[in-house]
Amino acid sequence: MKKYVAELLGTMFLVLLACGSAVLAGPSIGVLGIGLCFGLVLVCLCYAIGNVSGCHVNPAVSFAMMIAGKMSIKDFCGYVVAQLIGAAIGGGLLYWFTQTGLGFTFGGETAQSGANLAANVLQPGATQGMALLAEVLLTMFFVFVILGATDAKKGFGNFAGLAIGLALGLVNIVGIPVDNCSVNPARSFGPALFSTGDAWSDFWVMVVGPLAGAVLAVILYRLAVNCCCNKNTCEK
Repeated sequence: MKKYVAELLGTMFLVLLACGSAVLAGPSIGVLGIGLCFGLVLVCLCYAIGNVSGCHVNPAVSFAMMIAGKMSIKDFCGYVVAQLIGAAIGGGLLYWFTQTGLGFTFGGETAQSGANLAANVLQPGATQGMALLAEVLLTMFFVFVILGATDAKKGFGNFAGLAIGLALGLVNIVGIPVDNCSVNPARSFGPALFSTGDAWSDFWVMVVGPLAGAVLAVILYRLAVNCCCNKNTCEK
């Protein structure tokens, strides 16, 4: 039960603080600043709850761990439920916060198409096909980094959280101009629940893209690990 609570709280903080950085300071800090905030929040969470639940805070990450044989179907289901609840709470708290300051200038990178709360919506000129490809490729990179950094035999131990946070920050910097960057269905779910715009028409992209990217990451990582021996040369 502790790991489910940790995932709930971790996802809540990710939505509240990372998405909150876009809602509150988007016009001031821009894409680079928002991406950095996402990365820093995840670094902090990795060291806060990593030893409890692994700090997935993302159904796509949990999906990758399940198909990689690192967690059971039961735990996967429990993690996803906890993550979605946590995201909903985080989105609700962020919405509540915005309602206490109706005269404050919210928006910036989060306000396209009438949406708010950093909901994942297509930016001007972007298509669903473009966003789907971005979500697949960015999630593939993100999950690939997680698999490598946390590998029990080849990982980087205490430095894993730093690598994972940097990876999330990087993919957000690249993906925000397309669709505010998801790579995490729960991160998309929480803000969408309380968005005043149409945050649901593109929501399927934020689910299908990250899950497909997670599958590709597992395949690529298995190829990389199985192909190489201890001397980093391919086995014949």
